[in-house]
Amino acid sequence: MTALAEKIYNEVLDLPTDERLSLIDKLLHIITIPAPADIEAAWLKESHKRLADIRSGKAQTIPGETVFQEINERFRK
Repeated sequence: MTALAEKIYNEVLDLPTDERLSLIDKLLHIITIPAPADIEAAWLKESHKRLADIRSGKAQTIPGETVFQEINERFRK
């Protein structure tokens, strides 16, 4: 990592969690490129598998509120 990137990273650590998540979202948007068809097909297959696992009881879902609470607790300074 360059010195500038390291400096930015260290400054980001001082931001509240919601601002860090917002920054992550913006960074992901500028680097995201359209997925090739084979990747799209693989994700569609995986999503169908996951839905079948949930419906059959093989997998359980976690409420979004719980997920975000755990993220906030993990990254809280």
